[in-house]
Amino acid sequence: MTMTATGGESMTLSDTVDLRVPADPAYLAVLRTATAGLAARLDLTLDEIEDLRIAVDEACALLLEHTSHLGEELHASFTIHPQALDVLVKGPARTLPESNHFAWSVLEALVGQVETGTSDHGSWIRLTHVGGRRT
Repeated sequence: MTMTATGGESMTLSDTVDLRVPADPAYLAVLRTATAGLAARLDLTLDEIEDLRIAVDEACALLLEHTSHLGEELHASFTIHPQALDVLVKGPARTLPESNHFAWSVLEALVGQVETGTSDHGSWIRLTHVGGRRT
């Protein structure tokens, strides 16, 4: 597992945190915990933080197809913006459910904006939660 942060010693509003874990559902707790910690930096409510944790967990489950993929990784990139948290998750799933699948409705309800794509190396899901840094 690797974790890197760009932007200097202390996190700023445009920092990115990258996590790579084995493509195994057993490691999803690491990503859920990172999600909660980074969301807390945006001064989100406890309900918003929990929604983000659930959304990241669901996105990762879709990318893993609920099974482990030996030798492959799940990559999550968290970018903190002044009023948003953007989470890009890449995984080994070669296909994703159709856009009318219930999972997409759940993700959109939890985070607001969901984008997806596939490539020869797997699929990706971008979750964007707008809000935070209340003044």
